Amino acid sequence: MAVQQPAWKLPERKTEEPVLKVYNSLTRTKTEFVPTNGRLVKWYNCGPTVYDASHMGHARNYVTQDVLRRIMTDYFGYDVHFVMNITDIDDKIIIRARQNHLLEQFKKQQKTLTPELLDITLSSWTSYIQSKVAKGLPENERPAPGNEQDAWPKLVSLFQGEDKSWKAECLKRDEKFEMHFSAASKAYNAIQRSREALQSGQTGEEVAHALVDESRDILALTLDKEQGSTVTDPSISRSLAAYWEGQFFNDMRRLRVRDPDTLTRVTEYVPEIVSFVEGIVKNGYGYVVEGSVYFDTWAFDKAENHDYAKLEPWSKGNRELLEEGEGALSVTTGRRSAADFALWKASKPGEPSWPSPWGPGRPGWHIECSVMASAVFGDNMDIHSGGSDLAFPHHDNEMAQSEAYHDCSSWVNYFLHTGHLHIEGLKMSKSLKNFITIDEILQKYSARQLRLAFLTQFWNAKIDFSESLMTGEVRNIEASFNNFFTTVKALVSQAQAEGPRLESTHRFGDLEKDLTAKFHEGQAAFRVALCDSFNTPDALNVLRDLVSRTNVYINSRGANLEISVVERVARWIGQMLRMFGLGEGESSEVGWGQDVSGEANVNREEILMPYLRTLSSFRDGVRKVAIAKGDTALKDILALCDKLRDADLVPLGVALDDQEDGKALVKLVPPAELVRARDEKRAQEQEKAARKAAQVEAERQKKLKKLEKGRTPPQEMFRPPHVPAGTYSSWNEDGVPLTDGEGKELSKNKAKNVKKEWDLQKKLHDEFVAWQAEQQQA
Repeated sequence: MAVQQPAWKLPERKTEEPVLKVYNSLTRTKTEFVPTNGRLVKWYNCGPTVYDASHMGHARNYVTQDVLRRIMTDYFGYDVHFVMNITDIDDKIIIRARQNHLLEQFKKQQKTLTPELLDITLSSWTSYIQSKVAKGLPENERPAPGNEQDAWPKLVSLFQGEDKSWKAECLKRDEKFEMHFSAASKAYNAIQRSREALQSGQTGEEVAHALVDESRDILALTLDKEQGSTVTDPSISRSLAAYWEGQFFNDMRRLRVRDPDTLTRVTEYVPEIVSFVEGIVKNGYGYVVEGSVYFDTWAFDKAENHDYAKLEPWSKGNRELLEEGEGALSVTTGRRSAADFALWKASKPGEPSWPSPWGPGRPGWHIECSVMASAVFGDNMDIHSGGSDLAFPHHDNEMAQSEAYHDCSSWVNYFLHTGHLHIEGLKMSKSLKNFITIDEILQKYSARQLRLAFLTQFWNAKIDFSESLMTGEVRNIEASFNNFFTTVKALVSQAQAEGPRLESTHRFGDLEKDLTAKFHEGQAAFRVALCDSFNTPDALNVLRDLVSRTNVYINSRGANLEISVVERVARWIGQMLRMFGLGEGESSEVGWGQDVSGEANVNREEILMPYLRTLSSFRDGVRKVAIAKGDTALKDILALCDKLRDADLVPLGVALDDQEDGKALVKLVPPAELVRARDEKRAQEQEKAARKAAQVEAERQKKLKKLEKGRTPPQEMFRPPHVPAGTYSSWNEDGVPLTDGEGKELSKNKAKNVKKEWDLQKKLHDEFVAWQAEQQQA
């Protein structure tokens, strides 16, 4: 017997579900994202080289990577294994640790200010002028050796002069000129003060240490050059790296950046690095030169299925980038090609070392990530990410050596490179004095505001971080969301307090249907934006548009709104903002949660709202009685109610918004916002009152001026001294002129005008007399 088919069937899909596409630096196109292993995403992110404080460039990179990671896990639902490394052995770390160590030793040895200490500092200063400052100076202004002190006052005058073109020309020759010049100037002034102190007999330890501290940038170079080879304790470099690693993660947590799932450190993988380099040499892509091992880029590039510099083939011959990638302590002699890079570096005196088949040495920079990523993920990963400045040579070299070792043609499937960060249009640089540490920026802006700033920009585009961006667009966005959530939470709380509605009429009408439709359209548009290579600017605009549309609905419906529709929209918007890392909170919570970690465990609504509702109900009742009675005695009650609203509750962060039905909408708002809003309102009211008072005073002066015209009685207005003697020769009994000064009778036209003036003056004089009488009675 045949099975009867149902008469209905599922509707056909009207539109295709958008798929995630990402901008892949390997293909330089937006490519559909397809992980190798289903929902599992293997993701390696280049971590920091830890030798100094984290700065805004780090914030841009790691916050942005965190946003992308959150979208992948919390929105698209991928199972991401996020691995990040810490470079804790590197030329920068070695040099900084060595110099710090030698400076501290040198400082401890200086018990008094001596001529010898002054000579050492001065000698270091002159060397610094020749090696660092001179290369930025015009050739005709570079001081001859031995003449540095005599030339310095003129150079300072040029540096500080009104003609900014001189400094600009120096910066063209050397972008670090201002930094070097400032260090030299600081040391020079310290040397001059120390000379004076020595002459006056002030030679204590404090004075000696002040000279060392003020001259540390120049002394460090001299001490490292003379004694650097004596620093052999590897713990010196490691302790510096460990300290700054701790500071880095403190900064990341303050920025709400999630910890990596797996953290790797270079010093923990040295044996694996040695084995990896051996494998590259064995496969024919590495060669040994005096204890160092180099990667043979020419041999790799000509091999079948291999291409060198896939990310930036146009940068292959960029000697400046190649040398920067090799580090300040590298020895480049003996390489077969200028493009070849170190896999293993023979350690020189004053550098930490590990045993290897080629002698004591340390890893090259590029090999570190290849080994650590391979140790966790094997011969392939889905995503490799980092700043765009790492594309060449670092990431290109990583790929080359990894594919050489694994004998594969595709070590990474997708490269995600975050864009550069500029400050007020300029590349961040200590020499340009726009270098901002994360600690400094968090004293000015919140982690949420910084994250919002990055969300308004494309993740792989250059971002110009500016005061106008933060105080304008970002704070406006934050304020609009804050105001929206505050209003919705207050409406939800009020609805819960009032309980179920007694009337039977439903409230899901055309306006509710329209808002619901816009909500669903917004959800779809939000997904389309994120599928378009994580387009967070468009996604954020979708949320802002939904806020605007919901606010319009709230204002149009008043007390008759359907709270469930508003609450549903607000909860989803809050969830998406929290997904971006803009706050923490429960998935069912209205709002984007807490931004300050210290308040994370305090639920102000839960604690305060029952008391506030009781207080608000009392106020509502008092106001109703006062309004209904209309008794003038009850004005005091209304004044007290206003005082409660405008003064007493403001410092507590409680806003009472009076509604048409006589009830107040209770809102919890950060006290600082309410105080600021109250003060601004008061200032506006005072300004308005001042304008009104000025207007009243102007009117009063105008009236007084008019009244003053009426002070003269009309009988006297045509007689001296009110008119020149001889103007008229006879008058009638009211003082109206009859003849002119020569005794001739006035013409009809003249007589008519005189009478008209007399009538006007009489009117003005009558008003003046009446005003005088009023003033005397008052």
